[in-house]
Amino acid sequence: MYKSFFKRGIDFTASVFVIVLLSPVFITILTVLFFANNGKPFFYQIRPGKNGVLFKIVKFKTMNDKIDANGNLLPDALRLTKMGSFVRKTSLDEIPQLWNVLRGNMSLIGPRPLLIQYLDLYSDFQKKRHEIKPGITGWAQVNGRNTINWQQKFEFDVWYVENCTFVLDCKIVLTTLKKVFISEGISARDSATIEEFKGN
Repeated sequence: MYKSFFKRGIDFTASVFVIVLLSPVFITILTVLFFANNGKPFFYQIRPGKNGVLFKIVKFKTMNDKIDANGNLLPDALRLTKMGSFVRKTSLDEIPQLWNVLRGNMSLIGPRPLLIQYLDLYSDFQKKRHEIKPGITGWAQVNGRNTINWQQKFEFDVWYVENCTFVLDCKIVLTTLKKVFISEGISARDSATIEEFKGN
């Protein structure tokens, strides 16, 4: 009952409240990133949602578009801007995803939406992560985020899908706030982001 009915109502109500509460922060970051990223404060990307249905996720843009001599994007760590690093460290880059929650593409809590090129690489077990809407934060995020390996991440995601409750969601929210405050698990070791998933 909670997953199929109450969760959506809580998502919508809480998102409206947080958007209003953080609107001064949102406007400030938007303004700074507008100038820092040559008029491009947002990052858009197609991601798979519930049942693998594709949608466009929106985040604050934390990396520039610098390329090497061959026209390829530089590694993430080299493109991460100073403002982008701060926004990522404080997880403020996730704020625009509240729009995705309002639209119904995402939930506040759930498995993080990954890249579409990973879809064909999942095992039957890993595909279970798409049985519910993806979230801004989730069980894997409060249990290591970018510092855990892919196997652990999928195990946490599927466990959440099979054990989702209101009490668990409240626990995840509180733990997320704690981890954001101490900036824990933001980056993978020796990298600005987690390594690419290459299948099993």
